Amino acid sequence: MSRPQYFLFVTVVCLCSASAEDWVFPEGAKLQELWNDGDFTEGVAVRKDGMVFFSDILRDPEKPGQILQFDPKTGKTTVFAKDSGKSNGLFFTLDGRLLACCGANGGALGLCEITKQGTVKPLVERYQGKRLNSPNDLVVHPSGGVYFSDPRYIGPEPIELNHQSVYRYDLTTKEIRRVTTDIEKPNGVHTSPDGKTLYVAETNNGSQGRPGEVAKQGRMTLNAFPLLSGGSLGPKKVLVDFGDQLGTDGMTIAPNGNIFAAVRSEKRFGIIVYSPAGKELSYLKTPALPTNCCFGVGAAGRVLYVTAGTGLYRVSLD
Repeated sequence: MSRPQYFLFVTVVCLCSASAEDWVFPEGAKLQELWNDGDFTEGVAVRKDGMVFFSDILRDPEKPGQILQFDPKTGKTTVFAKDSGKSNGLFFTLDGRLLACCGANGGALGLCEITKQGTVKPLVERYQGKRLNSPNDLVVHPSGGVYFSDPRYIGPEPIELNHQSVYRYDLTTKEIRRVTTDIEKPNGVHTSPDGKTLYVAETNNGSQGRPGEVAKQGRMTLNAFPLLSGGSLGPKKVLVDFGDQLGTDGMTIAPNGNIFAAVRSEKRFGIIVYSPAGKELSYLKTPALPTNCCFGVGAAGRVLYVTAGTGLYRVSLD
């Protein structure tokens, strides 16, 4: 489960009205296809210069995933990292470093940095001496702490941990801390514009992608946690309960706090806009099951980039 960076929120708020009515899809909005030659696209993130990065996760464990970059000026998509360590969620730090959640199924199994040369540099791979499950999505808090989810959806690697959790990693001290105990299987994560709330998608499909397994679906919810001093979390509040339908994958947050969630329900999949209280405000169907979304920067601050199926798309909120 990636998104606008915090130093960009200030620019967007200055340029645009932040009313709830502005940060929804306009009538007749349609997604524009930008690239559609992947295997499973994920983790879209926009750099401060407007370049759009996203993961292509190859399903074959013997083949490496890749990170691609789309240039809005030229309309061209090129390969940034030939071997991404099976990166999923991507996010830029305040100083411009590209972080990635690298998963299982032949991947790097860790929170990593992708260098300017496109190589994978692991930052943390273990919790209390045990290998992480399959880091999925992340967000960088304005304080510099990195919150990331660690479920397991697919991959033959041995599972060492007996829980699937959200962690906080400190880029300065290198400390990793488990911050959730009441989420069955976390997926997308993001924070509110003021940095006071952590949103966590709980997407428990009951599967680890093993041959012959019998999956028993668990909770499908979108949740909000107050962020406390020191980076810990307060009591969970369920904003949306998807019942027996597949819930939210990744998400991004508008400057006014509206949640743009990539919902993968077979009955009604697409990008759904929720208020911070969980009220549905807007809906846009995607060509395939969506995985993530992220706003552009500067003059493109109201352009939403979406990964869905095998492609990359965009839509303007104007």
